[in-house]
Amino acid sequence: MNSDETNTTATTRTTTGTSPGTDTDTTTGTEAGTGTGTGTEGGTGTGAWEVVTEAFTTADATRLRRAYYAEVAGRYWERSVTEAEIDQGLLDFPDDELAAPTGRFVVGRLGREALACGGIRLLDPATAELTRVYVDGRARGTGGGAALLRALEEAGRELGAERVRLDTRSDLVEARALYARHGYSEIPAYNAGQYAEHWFEKRLA
Repeated sequence: MNSDETNTTATTRTTTGTSPGTDTDTTTGTEAGTGTGTGTEGGTGTGAWEVVTEAFTTADATRLRRAYYAEVAGRYWERSVTEAEIDQGLLDFPDDELAAPTGRFVVGRLGREALACGGIRLLDPATAELTRVYVDGRARGTGGGAALLRALEEAGRELGAERVRLDTRSDLVEARALYARHGYSEIPAYNAGQYAEHWFEKRLA
């Protein structure tokens, strides 16, 4: 996520068992975006990011959600993830709340190519939560992460939220640094997620 962050290797994880928590935000990489912090800096495409609200069921949104899951699970398990495991993960952690009236899903495009996504959903009338934040490795370093956060925070305001929260894992050092840079403060646990190890909040003006 951030150019000043050190990408650390995840601690050894079991390679079997339940899905590694796709509700846990995994934004990592450079200031631009998310992922594992690997891939070509500077990314692909030309021009500015365009982030728009889109149904999570569209072809582009589905492809990006699958890429998100492959990355978060693969990093946790420290191995490649099969298509069947991706299918199961998306069944275990459905995105039904990422649509009106409970939430929004956004897709980010750079050079007309869909390369980023993110979701926000209401936890209660005043609190929204970020999830599924992801930028394709080819586009990291181009401002995608910041663009997603701006769009998702605006969506939170439209939903009536006064604050935005998220959880993430300890191995995702870069994610925590990105959120801190964009005004998110670490807070006590607000959920008991199996894979949640750090919790953040930002007040919406």
